[in-house]
Amino acid sequence: MDDEAISIDTLKADLKNLRSLNRYLGSYSLVRSFLYRWFGDRSRLRRQTLVTILDLCTGYGDIPRLIADWFNSRSIAVSITAIDAQPKTLAVAKEQSESYPEIEYIHSDVFGFLQAKVFDYVFCSLALHHFAESDAVRLLKLAKSTARRGVLFADLERTDLAILGVDFITATIFRQPVTRFDARLSIRRAFSFSEMRQLAQAAGWQAFGHARFFACRQAIWLESKGR
Repeated sequence: MDDEAISIDTLKADLKNLRSLNRYLGSYSLVRSFLYRWFGDRSRLRRQTLVTILDLCTGYGDIPRLIADWFNSRSIAVSITAIDAQPKTLAVAKEQSESYPEIEYIHSDVFGFLQAKVFDYVFCSLALHHFAESDAVRLLKLAKSTARRGVLFADLERTDLAILGVDFITATIFRQPVTRFDARLSIRRAFSFSEMRQLAQAAGWQAFGHARFFACRQAIWLESKGR
């Protein structure tokens, strides 16, 4: 999907498939668990009239839309900035988000953008494995300095069982060539549980959370005291 020569129709089909994988294989429930963790008690937000969130490498924009729906259903004001370096992908995300005025999409490299502004929370879902180890560490450092209250990096966990599972799913259900290629490459590029922890430590994260989640997902996070 990162191929600039990919047709828009093929890209849209692949992004919809990836959205389905996110929805049914744990990524949505993982993000929701942190929304409940950080915002489930509305009394914590009494002094904050607007929550600002940055979503890195937003892709299809389904995570920002999920977050916006969660906040809107609870009448909590939110402003979400979603960035991605792929212009075609961002165009599709914007098209799918026309009814979400609280989401602003920006075409930008993550490293340049992270030095420009501060947000309450920074989210990054299923993107860290696209970066080389040194760049992943750099990204974690910048995200930490960009967030006032919390950071969440959710990703795949590379295991032999996960590789077999993705190979099976893309051989039987999600058989489209681009989706099959992307999914199989992603799980093989993903960090193991111990590697993910080492990345956070190398980035200078302290007192951070790290846990496994449903369907070969893992997450590392930082949060302000009292959260």
